[in-house]
Amino acid sequence: MEKLKTLTVLWDFDGTLFNTYPMYTEIFQKFISENLSDEEVLKVLKVSYFHAVNVFGLSTDTVEKMRQMEKEWPASKIQPFPSVEKVLKSVGKNVIMTHKIRREAERIIDYHGWTNYFSAIVTGDDGFPRKPNPASYEYLHRKHHVDLVIGDRLLDILPGQAIGAKTCLFQNREEGADFYIDHYDEFFEKVAKKMVE
Repeated sequence: MEKLKTLTVLWDFDGTLFNTYPMYTEIFQKFISENLSDEEVLKVLKVSYFHAVNVFGLSTDTVEKMRQMEKEWPASKIQPFPSVEKVLKSVGKNVIMTHKIRREAERIIDYHGWTNYFSAIVTGDDGFPRKPNPASYEYLHRKHHVDLVIGDRLLDILPGQAIGAKTCLFQNREEGADFYIDHYDEFFEKVAKKMVE
């Protein structure tokens, strides 16, 4: 599939490239007052981090403590999803848009030896409005001509639609995406083949 080398993919970070949800779930469980299962906490978290903060009524001080725990979390305990590296290697260019602070995103990427896979990383430090506002995607599209956006939530792909890119939801079946995959081995059959037809 040599045509894949012409594609630029814009990736979300948390829950798309790296399975950070176990970390976030564990951190939230330390601070929420409700007696909830990990699955119940995860369901709220998957809407968005700040949605979970509001639902669980967490204070600014508490969020600051949680952010500190996140910074101290070993990168070795934050694993990429299986086979995602195959996709990174197969396409022409990869860019990231994440609300994480740059130092945290780069710490995890560097630990896994993935720095060379990414042509650009836009982070929460870059001053763009939060997703689903498309400003950060518009910036990346102007610089790199984004063909495909991959994320695990609707708010990841809505800005992709705004820039005219194809969209793929990972482990999420909500309506609105062009493609759906539950495992990155499915990318080549369900997404790549159709993108390069």
